[in-house]
Amino acid sequence: TRINIKCTQERSQLQNKKIAMTLLKSQLLVIAQEQRASEIRDIRGDAVEAAWGAQIRNYVLQPYKLVKDQRSAWESSDPMGCLEGDLEGVIGSVLRWKSEEEQKRVMEEMEKEGISS
Repeated sequence: TRINIKCTQERSQLQNKKIAMTLLKSQLLVIAQEQRASEIRDIRGDAVEAAWGAQIRNYVLQPYKLVKDQRSAWESSDPMGCLEGDLEGVIGSVLRWKSEEEQKRVMEEMEKEGISS
């Protein structure tokens, strides 16, 4: 951990050792808490607030019928089919969208590195 604790508050070496051990324990506790918080963040991933407009896909059943994927701009007028499991259209659209996003990311990285296509 490379933590160094030095204590020269008291004249007695034994008392300084006790104080240093207390400080060391508190530092190790802080490190352990930070590691635990980091593990929890890794497990949770990005937390997105469930607010209006933050949805990935919208299902409108009344007054008209519409399903819309916000990421890939895919739309269908058959929400009941989607709710019953007919997701081939939206899956294909999302896969195409992810592929386009990956291509954009790679192109941006290549431009940053100065590589031309």
